[in-house]
Amino acid sequence: MTVRTLTRLGALIAGLALASPALAQGAAPAIDHGDTAWILSATALVLFMTLPGLALFYAGLVRSKNVLSVMTHCVAIACLASVLWLLGVYSLAFSGTGPLIGDLAKFGLISVGRDAVTGVLPESVFFAFQMTFAIITPALIVGAFVERIKFSAVLLFSALWLIVVYAPVCHWVWGGGWLAQMHVMDYAGGLVVHATAGVSALLIAWRLGPRDGFPRDLSPPHNPGMTMMGAGMLWVGWYGFNAGSALAADGNAGAALIATHLSAATAGLVWAAIEWKRFGRPSMVGLVTGVVAGLATVTPASGFVGPLGGVILGAAGSLICYQAVDLVKHRMKIDDSLDVFAVHGVGGILGTLLVAVLAATNLGGAGYAEGVTMGSQAVTQVLGVLAVCAWSGIATLVLVFLVRRTVGLRAGDDAVDEGLDMSAHGERAYNP
Repeated sequence: MTVRTLTRLGALIAGLALASPALAQGAAPAIDHGDTAWILSATALVLFMTLPGLALFYAGLVRSKNVLSVMTHCVAIACLASVLWLLGVYSLAFSGTGPLIGDLAKFGLISVGRDAVTGVLPESVFFAFQMTFAIITPALIVGAFVERIKFSAVLLFSALWLIVVYAPVCHWVWGGGWLAQMHVMDYAGGLVVHATAGVSALLIAWRLGPRDGFPRDLSPPHNPGMTMMGAGMLWVGWYGFNAGSALAADGNAGAALIATHLSAATAGLVWAAIEWKRFGRPSMVGLVTGVVAGLATVTPASGFVGPLGGVILGAAGSLICYQAVDLVKHRMKIDDSLDVFAVHGVGGILGTLLVAVLAATNLGGAGYAEGVTMGSQAVTQVLGVLAVCAWSGIATLVLVFLVRRTVGLRAGDDAVDEGLDMSAHGERAYNP
C-alpha cells in the first residue's frame, strides 16, 4: 500500500472512483459501517481534546484570576468554528478542483444529501470529523495570548483566521490542492494544524506584546494538577486525532495509534530527564509538556511510520521543543505565554520533515508514493513547510493589523490588573 492511499486525498479520490460505477448503475455507493462507527467515535475524541482537554491544560498554567477567560476562549472558539465550518469553511477546504482554494458548492451542506459519501464514509461523518480539527486549531493559538487580550479580538481574529489561513492550507494538503498533488506527507495535521497555529501564535504574541513582568517576574502556574488532567485528556483524544485520520478501522489506524502513544511516552520521559539534569528534579508541568510535544511531533508522521519511528519522533520532539522554549522566551523575548510555537509549531514542523526519512520501509514505515524516493519526498516536505509557514505568517500579520484597527487587540491595563475573568466576563473561577 502506498503512502498516497493512506492520506485523506487518497481516501477522497478512492471514494470517487468507487462511487462512479455504482452511480452509473443507479445504486448508492457502499458505506462501511465499521469504519463509520470508528470515525464517529474519533470525532468525539477530537472534540474532547478541546473541550475540556485543552481548556483545562491551558487554564492550569495561568494565574487564578484568568482561568475562566482561557476556558471561555476555548468554548467560544469551538462554537464559532463549528458554525463557520458549515457556512463555507468546509466547502473552501474540501470542494472544487482548484490548486489553491476550494469553492462554495457545499456551503451549508445544502447540496450534500444524507446519502452522500466520501470514500466509504457518509460525508456527514467526514464533515463532522474534520470540523473538530477546525475547532482545535485556532483554539491552540489561545495559549499565545492568555491574560492580556480582548475577548472581541479573540472572536474576530479566530473567525478571519479560519477563513484566510486554515481553509486554504487544509485544501492544499488534504483537499486535493497543490501540495496534495505533490504527495506531501501530513497524516493528521503537522502542517494543517500545528505549523499554522504555531507560526500564527508566535506572531500574534509578538504584535500583542508581553505580559507585565515578562520574562523574569511572572507568577507560576496556579494549578499544575489541572494542567495534568488536561494533558491526559489531550493524550486520550489524540488517538482519535491521529488514528482517526486513517479514515478506517484498520491496520493503518492501529499503526498510527501505536506510534502516537510511543512518541508521547518517550517525549515525556526525555523532557523530565532534561529538567532532572538541569534543575535537579523533574516537574509535573514539564513532564506533560513533553508528552504534548511528542504528540505534536508524531502527528504528521503517525500513520506513515512504525513503532520505532514513534520513539525517535518523541525523543527528537522533546529535545528540540525544549530548546525552542528557551529560544522564543529568552533569546527572541516573545511572550508566547504557553509555548504554542515552541511545542506545537516546532513539533509539527519537525515531524513533517522527519517523516520523509522515517517512512522508509526498512525502518518499519509505510513507504512512499509510486515514483517517489526519500530524497524527493524530503524536498516536498521542506517546500510544504516553507509554503505553509510563509502563508500563515503573512496572513496573521495582516489579520492582526485589521483586528487592532477595528475592535482593538490588547485589554486595558486596569482590566489586566483585575484579571480577565472579572473584567471581561464578570465571573470568577474561585470564590475569594
